[in-house]
Amino acid sequence: MDNSPPNDSDTYKTLLESTKAIPWRIDWASKQFTYIGPQIEPLLGWAPASWQSVEDWVNRIHEDDRERVFHFCVQQSLQGLDHEADYRALTATGDFVWIRDVVHVIRTPSGEPEALVGFMFDISERKKTEEQLLIMQKKLEELSYKDGLTGVANRRMFDSVLEREWLEARQHQQPLSLIMIDIDYFKQFNDFYGHLRGDEVLKQVANTLAHAGVRGKDFFARFGGEEFALILPETNEVSASKIAERCRNLVFKDQIPHAKSEVSQILTISVGAGSITPSQHDELKTFVESVDALMYEAKRNGRNRIVVKGA
Repeated sequence: MDNSPPNDSDTYKTLLESTKAIPWRIDWASKQFTYIGPQIEPLLGWAPASWQSVEDWVNRIHEDDRERVFHFCVQQSLQGLDHEADYRALTATGDFVWIRDVVHVIRTPSGEPEALVGFMFDISERKKTEEQLLIMQKKLEELSYKDGLTGVANRRMFDSVLEREWLEARQHQQPLSLIMIDIDYFKQFNDFYGHLRGDEVLKQVANTLAHAGVRGKDFFARFGGEEFALILPETNEVSASKIAERCRNLVFKDQIPHAKSEVSQILTISVGAGSITPSQHDELKTFVESVDALMYEAKRNGRNRIVVKGA
C-alpha cells in the first residue's frame, strides 16, 4: 500500500472534474484558456481542446445574448468585480443550453486583472421552470382582468384602462367619452327564463356589444351584474351618441325574446353616454357617476332609450 502523501494539485483536479459544474480558467493577458473541465464536452459537445481563446467562448454564445454578456463580463472584470452571467450557449449540434457563468477575478498586487476563474452551471431546467411560471403568471394575470362569465374585460381592467385614458385625455386636452349600458328588466328575465338562460344572454349581449366600438382603442368591459361599459378615447359627444345608438340597435337585432319586459317582447338596453375634455379640476369618479346617472335617467324615462350629455 502506498502511504505517500497525495499530490494536492491532482486531488483538486479530481474533485473539480467529479462535479456537474464545469471549472475553467482564462489568462487575462493572453485571453487564452489555460484550463476547462472535461464536463464541457458531454454538455455542449465541444471537446476541451477546442476551447483555446476567449473568442471561442464568445462565438459559442447565442447571438441574441452575445454582445450583452461579453460587454458585461469585460466591464466587471476590468473593475475587478466578481460576477455572474446567464446566457444561452450553442452546442456542437446547433442547439443551445442555458448556462450560468460564475466568475471570480484574480488580481495582481496593483489591482489589475491577472486571470479569470469560474464555473459554468447548466441551468436549463431552472430556466424551463421559470418560463413555465411566467406563462402561468401571465395566464393568472389575464384571468384577474377577465370577467369569468362573459369573457370580456372585468371591472378591475375597466378601472385601470379608464384611469389611463383619463390622464391621456387631460394631458393632451382631447375628448373622452364613456357609455354605460344596462339590460332592461333583467331580473324579470331571470325570474321567468331561469338563471342559466340569464347567464347565456349575458354572454350573448357581451359578445354583441364587444363589437360596438369602431376602433382598436375603444374598450369594452362588464361593469357589474347586467351592466356594461364602453370607453371611447378621442371621441366627442356627437360620435359617442352614434356609437350608443349602434349599441342599442345591435342588441335589438339579436332578437332575444323577453316575455316579461314592459317595453318590448324583445330584449332591450338602456344607455347613458357622456363626453368630457378633462381639466385639472375635473374628477374621474365624478365623471363616471354622471354617466351612470344618465343611464339611470334613460331607465326612468321608459327604458330602451339613450340619454347623452357632454361636459
